[in-house]
Amino acid sequence: MLNTILHGAPSARPPLIIAHGLYGSARNWGVIAKRLSDERQVVAVDMRNHGLSPRMASHTYVDMADDLAEVIDAFGGQADVVGHSMGGKASMMLALRHGAKLGRLVVADIAPVQYAHSQIHYIEAMRAVDLSRVTRRSDAEAQLADLGVERSLQSFFTQSLDVAEKCWRLNLDALAENMAEIMSFPRTSAEWSGPVLFLSGAQSDYVQAQHRPTIKAHFPQARFAKLPGAGHWLHADDPRGFEAAVRVFLNAG
Repeated sequence: MLNTILHGAPSARPPLIIAHGLYGSARNWGVIAKRLSDERQVVAVDMRNHGLSPRMASHTYVDMADDLAEVIDAFGGQADVVGHSMGGKASMMLALRHGAKLGRLVVADIAPVQYAHSQIHYIEAMRAVDLSRVTRRSDAEAQLADLGVERSLQSFFTQSLDVAEKCWRLNLDALAENMAEIMSFPRTSAEWSGPVLFLSGAQSDYVQAQHRPTIKAHFPQARFAKLPGAGHWLHADDPRGFEAAVRVFLNAG
């Protein structure tokens, strides 16, 4: 099963599963998960090929959806879910494949569509870091800076660096091999009629008006909201605003 980090104790409310995005980890969500755990147990996961979760050759959204279903089963069989970016696509696929296990779903800054861009250049940058010269995370951040990685992402990536073992807690080979899958979304006619909030950063272009018909075809009850001033990493740009929006939506039922 996926590695999990638990926040809070089981309650009368269903647990909240948090699925991070590409190159992320459960640890990235610690502050938001802890704050949301005042009302329910929060289970932050390391997605496959990330963090301390299993390394697999395959990295499809069907795989990731089934991984999340297994986690939900281990925590009582039903949960609410928040998924960001890659984790948002995995969460959407979870709803389409295992809808009975979900109560409410928050999809953070992603749509169920094919994206033209690639994230492979970040894998190349991480591979290029000379880990033999890294004794603290700041050493790796400096190398990433020299490789042209923007400042905000330097610290984000190095949260997945095991300095003591001098290795990345990311299966970079599998992620590179599956990049086309990660940028896509499975073709399916399935739909899920449960409550879904598509929460986007107002400064991000990941969820566009032209995506809404596709979203509505899969999720007829979809609602849309934007966080002012936030980009694709909306939970990092405005953590309090993100937390508040998620809390209101989850408690609306």
